[in-house]
Amino acid sequence: MQNCRISMLLQCQFQIKLVMSFVFLLFVCLFPGSHLYYMELGNDTKISEFLLLGFSQEPEQQPLIFGLFLSMYLITVFGNLLIILAVSSDAHLHTPMYFFLTNLSFVDICFTSTTIPKMLRNVQTQSKVITYEACITQIYFFLLSAVLDIFLLTVMAYDRFVAICHPLHYMVIMNPRLCFLLVLVSWTISVLNSSLQSLILLQLSFCTVVEIPNFFCDLSQITQLACSDTFLNNMVMYLTVVLLGGGPLAGILYSYSKIVSCICRISSVQGKYKAFSTCASHLSVVSLFFCTSLGVYLSSAATHSSHSSATASVMYTVVTPMLNPFIYSLRNKDLKGALKRFFVMASLKMLIILDLEKCPRFQISKSQSQ
Repeated sequence: MQNCRISMLLQCQFQIKLVMSFVFLLFVCLFPGSHLYYMELGNDTKISEFLLLGFSQEPEQQPLIFGLFLSMYLITVFGNLLIILAVSSDAHLHTPMYFFLTNLSFVDICFTSTTIPKMLRNVQTQSKVITYEACITQIYFFLLSAVLDIFLLTVMAYDRFVAICHPLHYMVIMNPRLCFLLVLVSWTISVLNSSLQSLILLQLSFCTVVEIPNFFCDLSQITQLACSDTFLNNMVMYLTVVLLGGGPLAGILYSYSKIVSCICRISSVQGKYKAFSTCASHLSVVSLFFCTSLGVYLSSAATHSSHSSATASVMYTVVTPMLNPFIYSLRNKDLKGALKRFFVMASLKMLIILDLEKCPRFQISKSQSQ
């Protein structure tokens, strides 16, 4: 019964993800002129585009940059997509932990898809331009994916806390309704935050041609380049970092403090290792995400070089989502088994289809249908 309910949740999660597109369309409908808004300069001159400085513009380095980022993007998409397909196709993995993992994999695909395709196009066309409407859209979905990543990692930390500290009541506490609500709340808060940040960003004006020292539209960097009053923007941005960044981080640290306390009370070494191995993958992903994010902002504060800022941003916008599937699959026997079964079933289906196509009866029935 529990597996059936989790299976239903796996089907419902795709409906939840439509909230993102729906709210953005609603945003455009409510403010029809905002996404085509133009910044006025001095003598009635108007600006409708920004410049992404990004990486080095040396012609001989462009093929290397394009090939490297295209490879990382494809690895990220296919790696996370395999996790979603493996979990969805294996009934043994229809549990709360893997339900949250499939949502995290989907968000990681969206996270990289928000920035990398545009960057690849700019490299290929040797252009730095991004339109105003495209920049606002990119910021909206980037913030949405980033905050969702943080909340899902926090929810997964709570899931590991319940599994290790309250193993006998795990399925009762982490029931399908609670799992659904946790994901729904995460999506709702993320959508509201990105909508608010995008709306107040529309109030800013720019007095010069805006050159963004990164390969994507970064909210903090664009705010610094505005010539109008940015007090409200900075206040909202800092408050968001404290509440939606510091709050979840505090929750993760509290969960792991309780987990460590419970593991220390286990008498056998084998029991301690087994308990720790269940949360090692999640702890690795959390450390990677927050350490790289912190490193980006520290490096941005230390240097104003566009090349250094862009290189630092790659760590949490590209490298972290790319490594997540490897971290979760390499140390997880259940997930590796599910991936093997998925590939075996896919291979068998292909062989059956090929055999049917060679069958004379199949060819006759196919010709008759045509």
